[in-house]
Amino acid sequence: MSRHLALDGAQAVAEAMRQINPDVVAAYPITPQTEIVQKFSTFVADGLVDTEFITVESEHSAMSACVGAAAAGARVMTATSSAGLALMWEILYVAASNRLPIVMPVVNRALSAPINIHCDHSDSMGARDAGWIQLFSETAQEAYDNAIQAPRIAEHPDVLLPVMVCQDGFITSHGLERIDALEDDQVRQFVGTLQPHMPLLDLEHPVTYGPLDFYDYYFEHKRQQVEAMRHAGPVILAVAEEFARLSGRQYGYFEPYRLDDAEVAVVVLNSTAGTARVVVDRLRKEGIKAGVLKLRVFRPFPVQELAEALRHVRVVGVMDRSDSFGAMGGPVFIETCAAFYTQRHPALVKNFVYGLGGRDTTPDQIEAAFRDLVQIGETGQIGELVTYLGVR
Repeated sequence: MSRHLALDGAQAVAEAMRQINPDVVAAYPITPQTEIVQKFSTFVADGLVDTEFITVESEHSAMSACVGAAAAGARVMTATSSAGLALMWEILYVAASNRLPIVMPVVNRALSAPINIHCDHSDSMGARDAGWIQLFSETAQEAYDNAIQAPRIAEHPDVLLPVMVCQDGFITSHGLERIDALEDDQVRQFVGTLQPHMPLLDLEHPVTYGPLDFYDYYFEHKRQQVEAMRHAGPVILAVAEEFARLSGRQYGYFEPYRLDDAEVAVVVLNSTAGTARVVVDRLRKEGIKAGVLKLRVFRPFPVQELAEALRHVRVVGVMDRSDSFGAMGGPVFIETCAAFYTQRHPALVKNFVYGLGGRDTTPDQIEAAFRDLVQIGETGQIGELVTYLGVR
C-alpha cells in the first residue's frame, strides 16, 4: 500500500524522517539542504513526531550533538551540504570510530572557493574515507527509499556505522516528482525499535566513549571498522530485499541498464544516470551496443560485484562529478580502476569529469563521451586519461 505525493527530493527525505520518527535531530540550515530540516521542524512544531529537535550554532555542533545523543542510546538523524559537511569533518570521524548509527541526508553541493551553491559531489567524496556508509540517489523517490533503509543498515549489530544518503543539490532536492510513499505504520514496522549498543545511559553496564587510545589499541579499533564495512555490504542487500517485498522497488549495489550485451558502458552516480539512459537508447538505434551502470553504494565500494557486472564490457567510461586534484582522475574512476585491477578485468577505462559547480551536462556531451569510448575500442588507444566534459 502506498500514497502518491507530489514532493521534491528534500521534502521526500523530510517525509521519510517524519515516518521514521527519530529520537533526536540536531541540524543547521545550509543551501540546498535547508528545506529538509525546515520541513522537518514543522513536523516537530505540529506535534507529528516525538523528536527532540536541537537548534545549534554550526554543523560542527550539529554532529557533536548527534554523537552525544547516539552514544546515549537515541536514534539520531541530521542533514547537511557542502561547507556544512566540511565543517563537520572532525566529528564525522568521531561518529564512525565510535560506531554510532547516525543517519545523515547529504544534498550534494560544490565546495568553495569560489563560492558555489550548486551541485557536484566534492562534499561527500571529500568525506569518503571518514568511515561512513554512502548511498547515492538518482531521484527523489530513491532518496526517500534510501532514507528509510538507512537506519536498518546503520543499526544492524554487525555494522553499527553511520550512513550518508546523498542526492543532487537543486537537480533532485528542488525538483518536484511523484513519490510513492509508504504508510506510516509500514515504515515504523520496517524500521523497528532501536536496540542501542552499549549506551551511556545504561547505568547497570557503565562504558566509556572517546578515551585516549594510543598505539596499544588504536590500530585494533581501526581494524574493527574495516570489518564493519565488510559486513555492511551483505546487510545493505538484505535490507534492500526486505524493502522490495514491502514497496515493490528493487535496490542493490548498483542498477544496470542495457548492460547485458554492451560493448561500451559508463559508470555514473545520481541524477545524471537518467540522462545517460536516454543517450544509450539513442545510440542503440544506431546499432551501438551501449549501456549504463548506475552506482548506488559508493561506501563500501562493491569491488567484486562491479567488476563482474562489467566483465564483458570492452571499454568503460567512468563519470565523476568531482575531481581528485593531483591524482590520476576522479574518485569513482580511481575506485573502478582499482576494482578492475584486483579482479583482473581487461577493459580499457577512461575518466570523464563533468558538471562541476552545477554546470549542465547535456545528452550531446554524454553522447560524445560514448563515441570516444567506441573509438577507443576500435583503436585500442585511450589518449588523454581524463576528459573534462563541457569545460570551456
